[in-house]
Amino acid sequence: MDTVQLIGKTRDNIPLTAAEIDFLVALYTAGAVPDYQMAAWLMAVYCRGLTREETVALTLAMAHSGEVIQWPDAWRPITDKHSTGGVGDTTTLIVAPIVAAAGVRVGKMSGRGLGFTGGTLDKLESIPGFSVQLSAADFRRQIETLYLAVIGQSEELAPADGLMYALRDVTGTVESLPLIASSVMSKKLASGADVIVLDVKCGAAAFMKTREEAEVLARLMVAIGEQAGRRTLAIVSDMNAPLGSAVGNSLEIDEATEVLQGQGNRRLIDVSLTLAGAMIYGAGKADDWESGIARAREVWESGEAFSVWKAWLAAQGGSVDWVGHRPLTQAAHVHTVTAQEEGVVNGIDAMVLAQVSRELGAGRMVKEDTISPMVGLRLHCELNDTIRRGDALVTVYSDDMTDEEALTERLRRAFILGTEAADIPLIYERIDGKENFTQ
Repeated sequence: MDTVQLIGKTRDNIPLTAAEIDFLVALYTAGAVPDYQMAAWLMAVYCRGLTREETVALTLAMAHSGEVIQWPDAWRPITDKHSTGGVGDTTTLIVAPIVAAAGVRVGKMSGRGLGFTGGTLDKLESIPGFSVQLSAADFRRQIETLYLAVIGQSEELAPADGLMYALRDVTGTVESLPLIASSVMSKKLASGADVIVLDVKCGAAAFMKTREEAEVLARLMVAIGEQAGRRTLAIVSDMNAPLGSAVGNSLEIDEATEVLQGQGNRRLIDVSLTLAGAMIYGAGKADDWESGIARAREVWESGEAFSVWKAWLAAQGGSVDWVGHRPLTQAAHVHTVTAQEEGVVNGIDAMVLAQVSRELGAGRMVKEDTISPMVGLRLHCELNDTIRRGDALVTVYSDDMTDEEALTERLRRAFILGTEAADIPLIYERIDGKENFTQ
């Protein structure tokens, strides 16, 4: 095989065979294909696309470019979830203890935040002592006994994806559905998950701006998972407004703790229970998605999930003396923004909140940036709440409050008020790879 010929075939919209894709990915991972040739192929994919068969082949080649975790049969099924990112998306911290409490093992490798999207590892590391770096033996032991562990993504898993993503990032080829789907799913397949549940966001503060784009991506990833022999389910959910009430690392830990104690933001609870229900159903512990959600709600309302939450934090070295007693967040400066008019909250601009939170120090512009774990925003209202003049809208947690007046006005404008409640969607679609997906 010749790399130049493969580039030319993709450029000319001639499908590659699985063997040809395996060859290209293996040689690139080994350093035998230079970046400029792989960049040319990625641009050809960006312009011409890939067939579903090619996309599956690319995903499998990337997944097998490094280590593939093998779990003992007695522990299976192992479940995992993935969100395409958003603002105030604290679902992993809530879903994982719920699913584990329902008797389903969760083995998750997560990443760090970049841009306006928060990272699960950054949130967990805001807890004093919590370690996201476990040895392979400790990771397996915790999955066996506690049914739950979340650690940092291993560089040995799907190394081709890391190399190709870095190249896509600097060659204008990130926004390609086959490449996005292969990137996400290759890591999930390499981590050994038997059941994969996906939350594909759409809206102003999501990677996919429209519902139609998000549905195409969700269905493509479900198809890849099912064709790779993994039980795969997905939802398409809204990300025009923040999902939860907290935007920032320790603040989202506080919100997850509150939700697991039975209280909190309605949108966050609804999405969390839907995802947890999908994992329980996909693992065969419920007859259908609705029964899975009912089981998730049962362990959430009983307090079993909260017990698993505390045990999980302690198992990975995290302090738990604050849990249920006081907030984790202790910021140097706290300032509450109040409403100057009354009305019904018809919208909350998630991008404005994300940008402010990042500027406060809760997020990164590049992966080498350091973050401040205790800064961010905490909302005091939800969509369709009635607001009166003087009511609290949002509290700002910062290390150094500067230009308070300008920040206050900027945040006030993020809340869109109307005269009556609006029909605001949350979950647009559920996709069940077993029953609802058609080729």
